[in-house]
Amino acid sequence: MYKIENTIGTAPFKGLNIKKLESNDTCDTFLITLEKGSTFPDHTSPRDALLVVLEGIILFTISSENYTLQKNQSINFSAGEKHKVVAIKNAEFLIIR
Repeated sequence: MYKIENTIGTAPFKGLNIKKLESNDTCDTFLITLEKGSTFPDHTSPRDALLVVLEGIILFTISSENYTLQKNQSINFSAGEKHKVVAIKNAEFLIIR
C-alpha cells in the first residue's frame, strides 16, 4: 500500500533541519529547511547530487563560486566537492543524491 506524506511544506524554519525522506541502494532524498541567516556549513556529498529549491532564497557556494537560487531553481554538483548553503530568506530544499 502507498502512503502519502505531508512533510514538505510543514517542516519548521528554526536553524538547520535535515530530514531523510527516502533512502535505498542507489539514491537518498533529504528535505532541508534553513532559517534566514542560518548556514549549512562546509561539507561534501558522497554521490553526485541535485539540489532543488522549494521555497525561499539560498546562497550556494561551491568551488569558490556563489550561486543565488530561489524557488523552483536547481543545481547539480559532483560528489566530493566542498560546498555550503546560507539562507537569504527562510528556505526549504531537496537534496537528491
